[in-house]
Amino acid sequence: MVRVAVGQLTSTASMAHNLQQAKFLVMSAVQAGAKALFLPEASDYIAGSAEESVRLVKSVQESEFVKGLLAEARREALPIHVGVHEPGDSPGKIKNTLLWINEDGQVTQRYQKIHLFDVDIQGGPVLKESASVEPGTKVLAPFDTAVGKVGSAICFDLRFPEVGLALRRQAADILTFPSAFTVPTGRAHWEVLLRARAIETQSYVIAAAQVGRHNEKRVSYGHTMIVDPWGRILAELGGGEDATAEDSPALATAEIDLDLLAKVRAEVPLRRRTDVYPEI
Repeated sequence: MVRVAVGQLTSTASMAHNLQQAKFLVMSAVQAGAKALFLPEASDYIAGSAEESVRLVKSVQESEFVKGLLAEARREALPIHVGVHEPGDSPGKIKNTLLWINEDGQVTQRYQKIHLFDVDIQGGPVLKESASVEPGTKVLAPFDTAVGKVGSAICFDLRFPEVGLALRRQAADILTFPSAFTVPTGRAHWEVLLRARAIETQSYVIAAAQVGRHNEKRVSYGHTMIVDPWGRILAELGGGEDATAEDSPALATAEIDLDLLAKVRAEVPLRRRTDVYPEI
């Protein structure tokens, strides 16, 4: 078994502030004996508008947040999985990406979010991510790490089981869903979706979450979670509308047991009837 850490924070429009939160989580993960740290979507910043988000974006080579995490990963020999923004290919657009920083402080994997969050919830937020964000076009193949084979997805991707099933078909052991869920959608769907993705793919699910108030417009649900392949919640942090200073930055840990994963898959084999329906 190997220990993983998952971090929860409250990003603002200040990369310097957000980096300090992330550094605290790196230190906490090292002290906990974790072999990898998983951080939320948009850890580098959460802006108050699409226009501000476009103004704030920097390349990986220029971002003080990313450069700071590269140095932390290298100094502590700790791989870090973290959601950030990167410049888009079109003017006025950005990318919502997920980086794997290895123990040498190098970015070795990059996933771009494919499902964008465009919602208008009665009594809740109106958000249109596509106004400023370019969607990705492919599911990244799972990659080998010290904690297992990791498959990457981001936030709204969680609502599409096809992503998790595609990653499972490519032998993922762990599915990641770093997120910034709203409070209404989080309260209604967060836990059940995470557990469903774990059960239907018989994989570990690691979901690092933003929590609390980012600005006058945005509040995130939190409840960072690790779920095992049987659908059991191994670790959960607090959050919701009642989030306190203790909820951010905060860290949870759990053991990844690949023997348990193999046992679940062997005892309850999920044989796809691709003669009846298409493979996903």
